[in-house]
Amino acid sequence: MTETTSTRAYGDGDATLQAVGGMEGLTKLVHNFYRIMAEVPAYRPLYDMHPQPIDTSIDKLILFLHGWLGGERMYAKKYGQIALPRAHAHLKVNDHERLMWLNCMSDAISDLGYPEDLREYLVAAFSVPAGRIQQVSQATHSQES
Repeated sequence: MTETTSTRAYGDGDATLQAVGGMEGLTKLVHNFYRIMAEVPAYRPLYDMHPQPIDTSIDKLILFLHGWLGGERMYAKKYGQIALPRAHAHLKVNDHERLMWLNCMSDAISDLGYPEDLREYLVAAFSVPAGRIQQVSQATHSQES
């Protein structure tokens, strides 16, 4: 752990981004996340929700998370502004899919040997937008019935 991350709490500036290893660590985490999603049968339905080839989804998540974790906001420069729940509204996301995504990310974090407190912080932080995505999805798809 660097002095920067040891003296600042996760969520303070770019402390979380630095804790995952900066852009290099974040890239490794996202690639590991999508690898697990593709290879583990329990998570494969998530992978199948993504457009193929998966490269653009990987790039978008890396750039989004870079800004979300306190780094430079790179996503908007390349892809424009994003409203995360609205961007996922076309998908049917219920408790099962939300928990599947969070568990897959938790596995990806654990697999890379990050400290347990970082894994817990990230999963709790990811739970907020995951919940909003689920709410918007359910509202969108309930109108279809």
